Amino acid sequence: MSVLSGSSILITGGTGSFGKKFIRHALNTLSPKRLVIYSRDELKQYEVRQKFHDDPRLRWFIGDIRDDKRLFRAMHGVDYVVHAAALKQVDTAEYNPYEFVKTNIIGSQNVIEASIDAGVKRVVALSTDKASSPINLYGATKLAADKLFIDGNHYAAAYDTRFSVVRYGNVMGSRGSVIPFFKRLAAEGKPLPITDMRCTRFLITLSQAVRMVTGLFDFMQGGELLVPHIPSMKVVDLAQAIAPGAEMIDAGLRPGEKLHEEMISPEEGRRALSIRDGKYFVIQPDLATWGYTPPSDGVPVPEGFAYRSNTNDLWYDPAQIADVIAKED
Repeated sequence: MSVLSGSSILITGGTGSFGKKFIRHALNTLSPKRLVIYSRDELKQYEVRQKFHDDPRLRWFIGDIRDDKRLFRAMHGVDYVVHAAALKQVDTAEYNPYEFVKTNIIGSQNVIEASIDAGVKRVVALSTDKASSPINLYGATKLAADKLFIDGNHYAAAYDTRFSVVRYGNVMGSRGSVIPFFKRLAAEGKPLPITDMRCTRFLITLSQAVRMVTGLFDFMQGGELLVPHIPSMKVVDLAQAIAPGAEMIDAGLRPGEKLHEEMISPEEGRRALSIRDGKYFVIQPDLATWGYTPPSDGVPVPEGFAYRSNTNDLWYDPAQIADVIAKED
């Protein structure tokens, strides 16, 4: 049984793609005593409430993670927190850098401090592949947030609160995903724009992401940065899986976009272990004053290890991608 079962849980950014999937998973399998949905958009909250028919276990808090007092009030009596709120559009970040710093960095610090002050037991924050060797402002803010959450354990060392992070790449079917975009263009008979014909990405579904986050609560000590060992795909194969035989055009990489995803840099690889029979990698904290010990099943990765989508040892072909899409739909 999960430690989350029968507990009070709060999720920031709870009306996003991940949040909606998490709510359904929690209500169906975790039997929470209370599930607090914390987000700043009243229309999205209204729409999500309709999906779940105002389930009495759900609590709806309008609030911004920039508001530390509101966060503290929402966390009253909460046992566990999932931090999913963030500004995420790469190009938008370049034009609005201050806003991304306020939400992704200062907002993350607010979540950490409110969690400690409210006596939350464990917090898991969602990260992104773009936080590994960042080349754009969004990735830089998420890297800073990752470090805040890992090092937040120093501040909480005298308390029971512990913080960990999960990092994964583009999520299939999430808001802004290329899959619905490709489907719409294919239905209209238009060519599919590929950022670069050599481009590779990791493939993870919302269901996998939710299971990864909930599973981490069961074994985290605080300070882990968890990365899933999942297959890569070529973006051209993704396009063919969605629309076999469709015309593709090379649109070129957008500003701040990488040719290949990276989830563990060579520098991080020096602290990485393979765990859970190779299902995950964990990047261990540099300095742990709160009593962290390496997982008993951890196996050191090879010297010089980096986890990138183009050098991955697991791959999907177009047929397998199509199967994954069909199952997730």
